[in-house]
Amino acid sequence: MPGVWAPAPEGLGGLALTATAADGVEVDGAIVDGTVYIAGDDAITPSTIRFSEGVTGTVIANEEHTSYGLRVWDASSEGNQGFGTIDAFPYDPSWVITADFDPTESGTEVAILHQKDAEARQRPLPGLIRFSRDGVDYELAAFPAGEGDRLQLVFGDATNGVSTYSVGRFLFPTPNGDGTITLDFNRAVLPPCAFSYNFNCPIPPKQNRFGIAIEAGERNVLAKDGSLLHE
Repeated sequence: MPGVWAPAPEGLGGLALTATAADGVEVDGAIVDGTVYIAGDDAITPSTIRFSEGVTGTVIANEEHTSYGLRVWDASSEGNQGFGTIDAFPYDPSWVITADFDPTESGTEVAILHQKDAEARQRPLPGLIRFSRDGVDYELAAFPAGEGDRLQLVFGDATNGVSTYSVGRFLFPTPNGDGTITLDFNRAVLPPCAFSYNFNCPIPPKQNRFGIAIEAGERNVLAKDGSLLHE
């Protein structure tokens, strides 16, 4: 990308960009001619970056907010041009489950592996999700998803690599406040790595891997010709 990119000075967060007007880079709506500091997506007001028509950027922070990277979106990229649709299962009310939500002690964590990481990342574990289905007891681990009480459940099931994306899927439930949590698997979504191999997605921990097929929610990303965009 045009310009010279570097970490912002300690304490500022985000990235520093040095460019000339001829580079044509816009940050927060203004052409950069000199050095500017670009706020990351963890800031109250993240910066906007535009390189050209259809090509934009976002400064992303790691989970510890200690390092930042530049993510570029190109509307004319091969992946975008080849995208067709997202395939999904028909709605199934039997996969709307009211489970128990049992809070854990403060400081409890769960180890989550990512596709491109050699070591697991420790994530806060605010509680365990417990329910029974067809005589089988399940105890799932979900970690916080941004602000508020919303959780991210990374799960796998017997459909993965058969009728759904191979790595697994995400669900974003919120505890109900009465000791229960609603798991509507019809709202299961594909992870970012289903759309691009450049993403580094979390892998379902062992306890979140179902031996049964959960035929609800999103299935696969399809190309315009109906084939799988990614396997």
